[in-house]
Amino acid sequence: MEVSKIDSIIEQYGARESALLAILQDIQAKENYLPKDALEYVSQKMHIPLVRIFRIATFYNALSLKPRGLHKIDVCLGTACHVRGGSKILEKIERDLGVSVGETTKDNRFTLESVRCIGCCSLGPVAVVDGKVFGRLGQDKVSGLLKEFK
Repeated sequence: MEVSKIDSIIEQYGARESALLAILQDIQAKENYLPKDALEYVSQKMHIPLVRIFRIATFYNALSLKPRGLHKIDVCLGTACHVRGGSKILEKIERDLGVSVGETTKDNRFTLESVRCIGCCSLGPVAVVDGKVFGRLGQDKVSGLLKEFK
């Protein structure tokens, strides 16, 4: 990421350490992950120890140190979704995409994650793609869902 873009993000928040999470979110929104060189630059520019920045970057699931795909798929494995076949949905998506949980497809199109609860238990099993909720999924619906984002 260009230094001028990082400077612009930092300046937007007044270079306050209390805004570090928002700064990291904005960098990730532009890069689709948090590049190491960008984190090192933020550390130097804001005089924040790099270890503190990494602590925040690794604490929040919404942040990633690895490049993510164009589309992020979260499959719910919370109790209600699990009981209704959430793990089978996850396995089907893994097979169709050729990746495991936490991985990104070779073409950088999809990143697959599992989550413990999305909060819409009555719709289970549920997957969220790019923030859009798809409920009452069956294995028969997975291929069509993936085609929608290809």
